[in-house]
Amino acid sequence: MSKGRMEAFSDGVIAVIITIMVLELKVPHGSDFAALDPVIPVLLMYALSFVFVGIYWNNHHHMLHAIHTVNGPILWANLHLLFWLSLTPFATAWLGENFRASRPVALYGVLLLMCGVAYSILARALVANEGPNSALAHALGNDSKGKVSLLIYAVAIPIAFLRPWISIALYVIVASIWFIPDRRIEKSLAE
Repeated sequence: MSKGRMEAFSDGVIAVIITIMVLELKVPHGSDFAALDPVIPVLLMYALSFVFVGIYWNNHHHMLHAIHTVNGPILWANLHLLFWLSLTPFATAWLGENFRASRPVALYGVLLLMCGVAYSILARALVANEGPNSALAHALGNDSKGKVSLLIYAVAIPIAFLRPWISIALYVIVASIWFIPDRRIEKSLAE
């Protein structure tokens, strides 16, 4: 099967996710800069979630660029990833309103972990379809960056019940690791 429909559908879902997140932002009452104080945590959590969704969109785009066809398991793995990504607006809104509370911080970590797991499953399904000698398989390698990210999320979730701010800092560290676009796929395709 052609990958075009899956790519277009995924782009549309991700665009809707970002749109819902921005629509959750509430305009402060008042015209001075002090009126922004209560919404600063919400804006910061929105920015963090926007970066995460952007990272997934960017890497999803690169992976799909490196493949030729899709199959049923790939379509389901992609829907699995989109399902977890689609919960981002909810988790972001709850975290933004309650960024010092353990449960919202932990739930946000669970969401990030599940997005990471779903992305790994999709990557494996794509490599299985393309073959172990494909450009994508070569580019992903052992995916140590992905494994380290999953480990950090798994550690951050229980830490949220002790020190929520440490968990948020760990989420920011993972975003920082991935913020610089991953050039492995581009390099592999260029070779």
